[in-house]
Amino acid sequence: MRLPDALALLEPLEYRRIPVGVPLKPFDCGNADLNDFFHKDAKDYASQLLAVTYAFETDDLTVAFFSVLNDAIYNKDSHGQRITNKLTRRIPNPKRRPTFPSVKIGRFGICKDYQRNGVGTAVITFIKHLFTASNITGCRFVTVDAYAEVVEFYRKCGFHFLHDADRRDDTRQMWFDLKTFSPD
Repeated sequence: MRLPDALALLEPLEYRRIPVGVPLKPFDCGNADLNDFFHKDAKDYASQLLAVTYAFETDDLTVAFFSVLNDAIYNKDSHGQRITNKLTRRIPNPKRRPTFPSVKIGRFGICKDYQRNGVGTAVITFIKHLFTASNITGCRFVTVDAYAEVVEFYRKCGFHFLHDADRRDDTRQMWFDLKTFSPD
């Protein structure tokens, strides 16, 4: 598979699925919740078939990781209101369904020494590429429950808010339409 040019930052790194029985390399992104997930929970989620975690590594440490799991965007919220016309307008009328298949970025972290230099954007581009060029099931959207402090990062990566009901919450539900993704 040809990777987009935007992924040049990731080329020197080894990419691998985190196997259940193999020790992890050191990782610290500065967020205790993400660090704990990577070190303590990622393998348990994998063994229970709840999420799969992938890492980009050097010989000595984990530079970045992300966990993905199946998700769905519901066309209507719990009150029967349409979620967003911006999202549903993208699907032709005969293909509109009560739910749309998506993949959720469950956890995503970049090592402190690699933050704010384009690695995060490259990993998001990699995820988009992974679920367009190499996807083995139908998957139209990427979703994420973004912490408030990284909402702008996801917006710069092309994500939109699913609704406004969570605008005062610690996390915001966001989506990206893979149909709009075009690798370099």
